[in-house]
Amino acid sequence: MKVLKFDGASVGSIKNLQQVKRIVESVEEPVVVVVSAVDGITDKLITTSNLAATGSTTYIDEYNDIVKIHNQIIEGIIPTSMKETVLREVALLHEELGNILKGVYLIKDLTDRTENVILSYGERISSLFISRFIDADLYDSRTFIKTNTSLVGSSVDMEVSFPLVRKAFQNLSKRAVAAGFIATEVDSDDVTVLGRHGSDYTASIIASALNANELVIWKTGNGFMTADPTVISKAYPIDKMSYTEAMELCNFGANVIFPPTIYPACNANVPIRIKNMLNPDFAGTYISNDKDVEEKTIKGISSIDHTTLITVQGMGLLGVQSVNGRIFSALDLSDIETFFVSQASSGSSISIGVRDEDAKEAVEVLGDEFEEEMAQGIVNSISAESNLATIAIVGDNMKQTTGTAGKLFNALGRNNINIIALAQGSVETNISCVVKSENLRKALNSIHESFFLSEYQELNLFVVGTGTVGGSLLEQLHTQKELLMNQNGLKVKVIGIADVANFILDRDGVDLTCYNELLKKGMPSTPDALKKALIDLNIYNCVFVDCTASGAIASIYKDLLLHNISVVAANKIAASGDYDNYMELKNIARKRGIKYLYETNVGAGLPVINTINDLIFSGDRILKIQAVLSGTLNFIFNTISSEIPLSKAIRMAMEARFAEPDPRIDLSGKDVIRKLVILARESGIRVEQDDVEKNLFIPSDFFDGSLDDFWKKVEVFDAEFEERRKLLEKENKRWRFVATLDNGKTSVGLQAVDSRHPFYDLEGSNNLIIINTARYKDPMMIRGYGAGAAVTAAGVFGDIISIANIR
Repeated sequence: MKVLKFDGASVGSIKNLQQVKRIVESVEEPVVVVVSAVDGITDKLITTSNLAATGSTTYIDEYNDIVKIHNQIIEGIIPTSMKETVLREVALLHEELGNILKGVYLIKDLTDRTENVILSYGERISSLFISRFIDADLYDSRTFIKTNTSLVGSSVDMEVSFPLVRKAFQNLSKRAVAAGFIATEVDSDDVTVLGRHGSDYTASIIASALNANELVIWKTGNGFMTADPTVISKAYPIDKMSYTEAMELCNFGANVIFPPTIYPACNANVPIRIKNMLNPDFAGTYISNDKDVEEKTIKGISSIDHTTLITVQGMGLLGVQSVNGRIFSALDLSDIETFFVSQASSGSSISIGVRDEDAKEAVEVLGDEFEEEMAQGIVNSISAESNLATIAIVGDNMKQTTGTAGKLFNALGRNNINIIALAQGSVETNISCVVKSENLRKALNSIHESFFLSEYQELNLFVVGTGTVGGSLLEQLHTQKELLMNQNGLKVKVIGIADVANFILDRDGVDLTCYNELLKKGMPSTPDALKKALIDLNIYNCVFVDCTASGAIASIYKDLLLHNISVVAANKIAASGDYDNYMELKNIARKRGIKYLYETNVGAGLPVINTINDLIFSGDRILKIQAVLSGTLNFIFNTISSEIPLSKAIRMAMEARFAEPDPRIDLSGKDVIRKLVILARESGIRVEQDDVEKNLFIPSDFFDGSLDDFWKKVEVFDAEFEERRKLLEKENKRWRFVATLDNGKTSVGLQAVDSRHPFYDLEGSNNLIIINTARYKDPMMIRGYGAGAAVTAAGVFGDIISIANIR
């Protein structure tokens, strides 16, 4: 035989009750159906009784709502031939309930005993009309579920209850219905209740006493999940688990089944299956003692938010007898639940996790308990730290797998989440840790991604700058989204975008098809506002992508890195600015296990920095670098001719989107100087921009004044420059603006190269970097487009992809 249990949501609507009937009728063997009260009725009974106890006549309105809800369901499910009879039977129970509530109203007193009786009507009424609906015999749970106290949350006396259950169901017909949640006291027959969600417990007791083949608990979810799906979108159902794993997850906040439910079933070796009545064909979660051959280290992650850590501390505790016993006894006597314990090996402190609402009382209770020790200085303090959350990773396989705790620490540490307290039992099925409540969502996502390698890994990007490079990057991210998911298992989600005026932020991802329209309605964009918004969002696997040329934006890198947010920069300012700041950013990223990447700072999409890094890491030494690093200048020098003067070539470079919006940045050599400084630093040379020797080809006064002034001056300069070009052409040479690192010295300037030089045939906006090393006597050459929005965006995209290798 089987025992089926249906929760309040399952019996809370006409549609769901029709599904209940189909499920029950599909079971061929004898079945006991245990039901909860209709969804929301228990809460209404509590509210109604409390209103009556205060002498408020509004209790009558609540009572009438209860009657109305029940009658509407009966009208919708019971056949016409039976409807009048069932309504009459239920009306008798409603009348009893109404009389009890009236008595409470008159005497303005609500005892625990009376409240238990009132609460029992929820299950008594639902079990009555459901038994009639599915054509089953009705059994009164009060006659065979016996408790040893009349308080809420009563303990069931198994020795008494089991024989009574067997006797009650000894002549079990095809179908039976019993009310969950309710019982009676073993000696007095006073009505008791088993606590919230106690119907699960009722079903488990019946299944265990009758040695059922299976206990099936029907809910409106797919069973146990690897984590809370409302927090972790990638959480998925758990097929199989042990009783121990189920108990641990339930005790740490997985509200799937009532934790005491597991013990009777485990003791009698009755398998439990959690199924979804809205998706009955889904297998759900199967809980048993069967060995699970699945290789995953942990089975699931659970959490309790709103945790307070109570710490009893004192060097003198070492000599005090039974400290732990006194702590737990004092809290237990005050009905304060503890779910986390961590003690220093020295014994000088012990921390206990309680819920926030119990924290104040817990401190007072322990203060009273250790009043004498505190007066003597044996106990220094009893403190409470709130705004915390407790996380538990659970799995039987942890006991035979090394490195589980390390993997947990790495996942949290990489995302800048500090562990405040830690606990692990010797059974090795649970590792629990306490973190700040504000970090709970990020912690759960980080841990889940680390332990459950889903179909895809997720990166969350905040892209700053929507100009030529940023706009091209966003377009590439949009068009490549499906390919990355399907071929690389990588989900790149843009959770924020900023332009010079506004920014938008969406944890679930910004719609890249209309981000420009969304930005118009965004929040004011300042570096501090961006930094605060991203840090406050506190999202895991986060990458800040800077596609600007702003020094103010570069100035926030440090704070972002300190919050374990990786940085990808097309912006050269940080890497080429103050050397100490450059090193600090790199060191922060290295120490925190995150990334600060800026490959596009030198060669746009060319692998220049990575190549130098690989050479250095392998033990090679950079001896000399010669490079044409400005695609803009190379385009200009390849374009000027007798028909195209310098000023026109500059404008053509701007039209081709090679040049900066202010071309003077390129023409002054400033951009090349920055790139050379970065190359030198990556080669191990300490250098600042002022250390670079400069040989420019445009008079320095051209860079003073406005952009309009510049254009006037350069147009006048066209004739002089054309004369110089003619002389160069006669010598069969070409101009190249070359950056040089040689023996630790750096220089940039215009050079005339002949046809034997590798720079001579450099076309269009191509860059060429020539590297001589201790190993490469014949130089290594890296050549390709070094300018343009698309290739620069592609290089930024490449840096983003490389971060995805972090697990």
